[in-house]
Parts: sequence; C-alpha cells; structure tokens
Amino acid sequence: MILKLGLFLLLFTITDAFPQHTLFTEILTDYVHDGHVNYGDLSKDSKLETYLEQIAATNPDSILDENARLAFWINAYNAYTLKVISDSYPIKSISELHFGGLIIGTLLGKTIWHKPLATINGEALSLNNIEHDIIRKNFKEPRIHFALVCAAKSCPPLRSEAFTGERLHEQLEDQGRTFFSQKNKNHFDEEKKVAHLSKIMDWYADDFGKNEEEVLVYVSRFLSNELMKSIQTNQQEWEIKSTDYDWSLND
Repeated sequence: MILKLGLFLLLFTITDAFPQHTLFTEILTDYVHDGHVNYGDLSKDSKLETYLEQIAATNPDSILDENARLAFWINAYNAYTLKVISDSYPIKSISELHFGGLIIGTLLGKTIWHKPLATINGEALSLNNIEHDIIRKNFKEPRIHFALVCAAKSCPPLRSEAFTGERLHEQLEDQGRTFFSQKNKNHFDEEKKVAHLSKIMDWYADDFGKNEEEVLVYVSRFLSNELMKSIQTNQQEWEIKSTDYDWSLND
C-alpha cells in the first residue's frame, strides 16, 4: 500500500511538474486573431504574468516527453515575446527595442533578443538562448521556424492556442501549411520556376537542407499536390528568391 502511494505521488509530481498551457491558450484565444495581437488589451491583463510565473517555476528537465518539452520551450519563447512587446506598447516595431536599431543592435549583440528576459528554473535566459542554444541545438526540428513568433508581420502567424506535446506534430504541420500559403511571405511562380520564400528560409537554410534543392523539397511538403509534384520532379529547374521582410508589429 505504501509503495503504491509512493508511486502515485511520484507520478503526480512528474505530470504536474510543468504547466499544461491551458492558461496560455486562454490568453491567445482572447488576444490573438488571425495572427494579429491585441497588445493594448493584453498589456492590461495579469494572466500573462501569471503564466510566465508558471513557466519560470518549471524545471524543463522534469518534462520527460520530448514533444511536451519542445512545446514548453516554444510557448515560453512566444509568451516572453508577448510580454516584452506588451510592456513597451505602443510601438510600431520590435526593432525599436534594439540598441541602435536592428542592424547596429545585431552587429553589437544588443538586440532585445540578446537581453536576458526570462528566468526559468533559476536560469537567466534571452530569447536567443531559448531559440538557438536550447530549441535549435537540442531538438533538430526545422518546423519550429514556423512556430516561433518575433512579433513582426513577416513572422509566421501566432496561433490562437498554445502548443502541446500530444498535438505538436499536427500543430507544426498546420503552421507550415499556413505560413507557405501566405502570399505576402511566400509565393511560387510555377511558370518561371521561382520560389519566392521568406527570408526565414535563407537565415536558417541549413536547418532545412544542405542546398537549395533540399530546401525546396522540404518546403514542397506544405504546398498543394500540383506544386509539390512540380518542385520534386524538377528540383534543378527551380530557384529561390527571398521576399522582403516586414518588421512592422503584428498588432
């Protein structure tokens, strides 16, 4: 009896050791519509701060399921991005928060993405730490680039729900299909065999393939059957050009 009780308590501790993200889904449902964020009203709601307290109190290593652990980090990145914009709203672009603007801030390593904004399980982390040092390094999942949202119009659209371990594959696939269907970010000239892709596919090209052909084949999985077939059977005929990136706020 004592052994069974001990096992129950251990199981309860493990499963309850990290947030189930229901509160974040509530926040996203209330303030995100078609990828656009109502930062004005969000900034007045204490629920985001409460959710971030749950994130901060979590030991990610206690999340044994890999999909659930990845969902945790994606949600953390997006939630802290919402927080930093809400705290500074109204602004017209996240670039206003970089020291010296986007270019100078990037060169000096003083963008808002370099600044430690999060403390998770006692460790101070920047958004760059979460994206590059944790997610990209440990999970090797290219579809995260369709899920992490940097508060810009050219970012993938922010979902109106949190990511969860049990639905992660479905959600990431949906993010990819949605992202590549948005013609202001990605569009395809089948006659000229030109794929006009988001700069995200250039910045992180190595995550998707070793060369342009492999990147195109990866992208094709999210397209219509006709386009997918055209790209996969004529890889060498297609070329990639980058679309302009709009850093305006996704409000």
